[in-house]
Parts: sequence; C-alpha cells; structure tokens
Amino acid sequence: MSERSQKTEDRSQKSEDRSQNGVVIELLPSAGVRVKLENDEIVLAHAAGVTTVNFSRLRPGDRVRVEMSPRDKTRGRIVELLKG
Repeated sequence: MSERSQKTEDRSQKSEDRSQNGVVIELLPSAGVRVKLENDEIVLAHAAGVTTVNFSRLRPGDRVRVEMSPRDKTRGRIVELLKG
C-alpha cells in the first residue's frame, strides 16, 4: 500500500469516528443550523458537501449526520440528510 493511499484511509477512518446522528432544532441566519445530537448535546453546524450541491432543504425535525470538528466539540458540519 502506498503512503498516499494510507493517509487517505487514515483520514476516512478519523472522519467516521467523529460523525454522529442528530435532529435539526433551529435554522439560523447565514446557513447555520442548531442540531441536537443523540447524546443530548446541542451543536452549531452548517450544511456541507452533497447537501449544498443538491440544494437539500433542511427543516426543523429532520434527521441528519453531523461530522464533528476535531478542535471544537460545539461545532460541526452536516454531511448527510437521513431518511425518516
């Protein structure tokens, strides 16, 4: 395995470790979203990746997957809109 593919694999494993499911509580100005995680923590998140490219509209009550920031545990980004 090359060094480059090893680094990519390490990054993907780290991002999977930081993701958590939650529910959208409140929509804020400037595309901010307040999300309540499964462990009852409330974090400030923004839509990233596919959610912004496909113009997915977030509404209070939507279930989402949030990737947490490694530096600040009160911030994250929404990487997936979950069904149901």
